[in-house]
Amino acid sequence: MGAGEATQPEVPAAVIEALRSVYDPCCREQGISVVDMGLIDSVRFADGEARLELVLTSGWCPFAVELLTAVRERVEALPEVGGATVEIVWEKAWGSERLSPEARSKLRFLPDPASVPDREQYVAARVQPQEGRPRP
Repeated sequence: MGAGEATQPEVPAAVIEALRSVYDPCCREQGISVVDMGLIDSVRFADGEARLELVLTSGWCPFAVELLTAVRERVEALPEVGGATVEIVWEKAWGSERLSPEARSKLRFLPDPASVPDREQYVAARVQPQEGRPRP
C-alpha cells in the first residue's frame, strides 16, 4: 500500500455499492447497473479522493461522457469521498464474462443451452416456417 492509500477497505466497497444505482445507458430499461455490467475495473481511495477505472462495452460507446459523469457524480455524493476521478481503461476489452449472473439472466434471450434437452424440438416449436419451406 502506497503512502496515503486507504486503510479503510469499506470505502471502495461503499463506492461499489453506490454505483449499483448507476445504470449502463444501454441497459437502463433492464435495470442493469454499471457494476452488474462489469464496467468497473478498479476502485482506489487515498487522501479522500476516489480513483475509478472503467471498461466500456465498446470503444465507440456514444454514452461514454454521460456514463463517466454519472459515475463521478454518484461517487462524489458519498460523504467519505472528497472528489473522484473516473478514467477509461482502453487496454482492456469488455466481454460478456464480466457480467454478473443477474445481468446475464436479464440479457439472455434464449435459455441456458444445458436446460434444453432437445435443441431441434425447442427450435421447431418457436420458429415459424418460411413460406415454401417445411418445418423441421
